[in-house]
Amino acid sequence: MAINTERFDFDPEYLRKKYRLERDKRLRQDGNDQYQEVSGEFSYFAEDPYLEETIERAPLTDEVEVVIIGGGFGGMLAGARLREAGIDDFRIIEKGGDFGGTWYWNRYPGASCDIESYIYFPLLEETGFVPRQKYTNAPETLEYCKVICDKFNLYENACLQTEVTSTIWNEDTKRWLVKTNRDDEIKARYVVHSNGPLNRPKLPAIKGINDYKGHTFHTSRWDYEYTGGNSHGNLDNLKDKRVAIIGTGATAVQCVPHLGEGAKQLYVFQRTPSSIDVRNNQATDPDWISTQKEGWHDERRKNFETLLTGGRVKEDLVSDGWTEAFRLLFGSLREKAPSKMKMASWAASSIFSPEMYKKGFKAYMTDKAMEAMDIRNAMQMADFQKMEQVRARADKVVKDEKTAESLKPYYNQFCKRPCFHDEYLDTFNRPNVELIDTDGKGLEEISEKGIVFNGKEYEVDCIIFATGFEVGTEYSRRAGYQIHGVEGKTVTQKWENGLATFHGMHSRGFPNAFFFGPGQSGFTASYTYSLDEQSIHLAYILEKLKDKGATRIEASQEAEEKWIETIIDKARITADFQENCTPGYYNNEGKINQTPQNNTYGGGPIEFFSLMKKWRSKESLEGLEIN
Repeated sequence: MAINTERFDFDPEYLRKKYRLERDKRLRQDGNDQYQEVSGEFSYFAEDPYLEETIERAPLTDEVEVVIIGGGFGGMLAGARLREAGIDDFRIIEKGGDFGGTWYWNRYPGASCDIESYIYFPLLEETGFVPRQKYTNAPETLEYCKVICDKFNLYENACLQTEVTSTIWNEDTKRWLVKTNRDDEIKARYVVHSNGPLNRPKLPAIKGINDYKGHTFHTSRWDYEYTGGNSHGNLDNLKDKRVAIIGTGATAVQCVPHLGEGAKQLYVFQRTPSSIDVRNNQATDPDWISTQKEGWHDERRKNFETLLTGGRVKEDLVSDGWTEAFRLLFGSLREKAPSKMKMASWAASSIFSPEMYKKGFKAYMTDKAMEAMDIRNAMQMADFQKMEQVRARADKVVKDEKTAESLKPYYNQFCKRPCFHDEYLDTFNRPNVELIDTDGKGLEEISEKGIVFNGKEYEVDCIIFATGFEVGTEYSRRAGYQIHGVEGKTVTQKWENGLATFHGMHSRGFPNAFFFGPGQSGFTASYTYSLDEQSIHLAYILEKLKDKGATRIEASQEAEEKWIETIIDKARITADFQENCTPGYYNNEGKINQTPQNNTYGGGPIEFFSLMKKWRSKESLEGLEIN
């Protein structure tokens, strides 16, 4: 079924060529190797600037039932759900000075969440907390982290300012030995690895980066002593400073307006522009929140994620930029959906189809429907339409035509995490703010005095790296510690050729270990939802093991292999889309097909959560070896 392109006010073929051109100029052979590890001479970029005082304590050599590594939302939720299950003998180890994870580290001016607070904040019904705005900011998020910790008594027996250096399995004792930089040697029956995907800052491997003589810091370690101000802005110390910021992702989008307001001169160095849609934040309506009935929070989260995966809902409860985009993507498809009679005809004829027996009935019928609806082309037209609106916004807001053109993203909306902001684009109308568009090339060199691009040296007093976190690098490098399993085999060795898990949580050879994260699991736009589901799953398993008096749990070889096959098969759904995307951390810097088993669950989060719930309902712990 061909799409009638005459009704569109854009040229699809031009956009296809433009998208391909913009993608190709950004492809690099080095992939994630274009970034360098924050270690050695660059380790100061990872130091904690927020510590008010160092906690002094003696090394620990005791034993607990569960060690949870990481004090972000994953660790907090694991602790909360274990408390609910009656499992209280656990310890949370966190390298930061307090709980919060990425929200502890990201305190840059303007830091805020791009997901509605009523779904991003977990445990809202359990705590009774009411976010003050539809989209929360970093200070309120940290405030809420303390609310969770107090509610579930997580500060008790927590080890803050402590970094795990290794975890080692002892088959004789059936215990993990957890070592830290504080000389702790803690024994634990179970270990939960919740170190987070946005944990370790990264730097671009730019020539001369260590030659610069001015001031530098990473946005995840914001230096307010240098800039002045706080998370709300007011960077008064920059009034006589020339500042450069490298990167234009979500972090830069939020802090650039404050830098533009505070600095004498601001240079924004861009490789790839972000998609900037309307944010339209608003205060929480007390009358609305007071009318919400029991279960509203989970219903709202499920409603949001269902819409984002093309599912049907009676009402869009969130109704924001995220859901609008997906309604546009999937809405037109329903108009083209095959009739019930046509579907019945396909079903009847499928009994004679070898293809159906090969694919399975559901996959076969889905493919037939997709073919009839010309689904890929239809969705592409809808995406073009939405992104044309985004690009038109740049023209409307930014006065300089050349700058406006440079700020236009030429890729599908969800190739990169979309941004929603009402001040970013307007910042480039300031006379003291200049966009340096590298046209996909990146920077040439950093000199003693500043940044060199296209033969010109931009002398600055300070360089701020808004270059994000390590996402696609090897697991132990991101975590900052090694995991030694059965017979000393490390997780690095086990996953050398690709991630190998059962349900994303268990990995054979690492008994009594649980992994939190998106890998081979259900990835959500509202990531705390996924972490909460993983925490519920964890608590269920540990409660069952306690009831059984078991001491050892491990994924079976068969279950792990079947799950890998599932992940690879499901990954095919999104492979073409990611292949055509501009490089970024969503598609492993353009190298998506090297290890397809490293993908998230391709059927979407709601399908994955339903699968996990069904698995729990069987109460057999199928796929796990228990003794």
